Amino acid sequence: MERPITLQGRIDRTKESPLFYEIFALVSGGMFLDAVDVYLASAVATTVLKDGWSTLQQNSYFLSSGFLGLFIGSLIAGFIGDLKGRRVAYQINLLMFGGFTFLGAFSPNMSFLIFCRLMSSIGLGSEIVTGYSMVNEFAPIHSRGKWCATTSLVANCGAPVTMILASAIIPRFGWRVMFMGVGIVAAILWYLRRNIPESPRWLMAHGRNDEAQEIIQKLEVNGVNEDVTPIVKKHEVVHHSLGVSLFVATVAASATIICQYTFTSWVPTLLSNRGINISGSLWMSAFMMVGAPVGCAIGAYLVDRIGRKKTIAPAFFMTAVFGFMYGQQSTVAGVMTIGFLLEVCFYVLMASVIAVYVAELFPTKFRFRGSGIANGAAKLFTVAMPIVVAWMLKVTSPNMIFWTIGGIALFAGIVVWVFGDETNQKDIG
Repeated sequence: MERPITLQGRIDRTKESPLFYEIFALVSGGMFLDAVDVYLASAVATTVLKDGWSTLQQNSYFLSSGFLGLFIGSLIAGFIGDLKGRRVAYQINLLMFGGFTFLGAFSPNMSFLIFCRLMSSIGLGSEIVTGYSMVNEFAPIHSRGKWCATTSLVANCGAPVTMILASAIIPRFGWRVMFMGVGIVAAILWYLRRNIPESPRWLMAHGRNDEAQEIIQKLEVNGVNEDVTPIVKKHEVVHHSLGVSLFVATVAASATIICQYTFTSWVPTLLSNRGINISGSLWMSAFMMVGAPVGCAIGAYLVDRIGRKKTIAPAFFMTAVFGFMYGQQSTVAGVMTIGFLLEVCFYVLMASVIAVYVAELFPTKFRFRGSGIANGAAKLFTVAMPIVVAWMLKVTSPNMIFWTIGGIALFAGIVVWVFGDETNQKDIG
């Protein structure tokens, strides 16, 4: 038993190394490309409908197939990553995503494009699970949260980049060029990732200690952080049962995605009923979107310094408060100010919950499956929310939607604070 424990201590004490920087860059590149593809879907749906190449019903299938693929991909990646290895899952997901996106550029009709969207989204869902977990398992323990949250920051820059590219390219060259470009970049990234090593934590969990030691030696080339040793000994992590961890992860991930998606998608419609039309104002939308990188940066700064729970729970509580306030705004200045603060809160949560905390709640042998189930459940709730919101608009006032979302954020904050493990700078197993 002595050797595995020694190896565990060694990987916990590593500093940032060339191998880690390579993994971080390759993961961040994949996550950024995924974000580009996610936001590209809505631009393509609008274009093909306007051109008469698609119908409203086909567009709904196109967008729904993306959410379904994200759900399936999250679950598949979890099982492949835990049972067959991180490296296998990591390569398969990018191959599926890039291959079917490129193939979609040559779709003869909308039905074929919907099929390609479903298959590529399975790869997208897998990338979200594997990407954050890979950085989590290779990162030094003293800065694990910072690097995972920084990955989220890079990924979420995909939204404004996609808006700029789509506006410049699609009117001139069409949507097919965008799909081809994403597919080609994905192929290049897949080639660069072909020699990425297996996670040493996964190798140790499966008794392959000699292979793990070779990789750990590469992670130690810049020396080790001696200060980590007493921290790890003093605060030994004992995970809650898998059931409790899965409950906390699912609630936190689902609340984060539901709040962000619902506010972003429905607030313009709800506020327009009060005579405040922000959907047609690009500069107002752009101003509020600046809150995304700001929130990710704040999350990356806080998550290691004050801890996971002290970052996540207050962010949920502030989301609830600003959500309640947003529903009461009657001026453009109020909408912009509170909207910006909400975006900041959303992306503090994206950076700390989705990128960092969910993966850390599970031991190595169950990490990908736990993350996959939690993220998959969040995608299912996302699919259901438009139906729920539409029903609520018929039977109650728009204010009730803001109160409901605020209540979800409040509930999630309580769950994390009461039942969640604090995993900051601890051996996560």
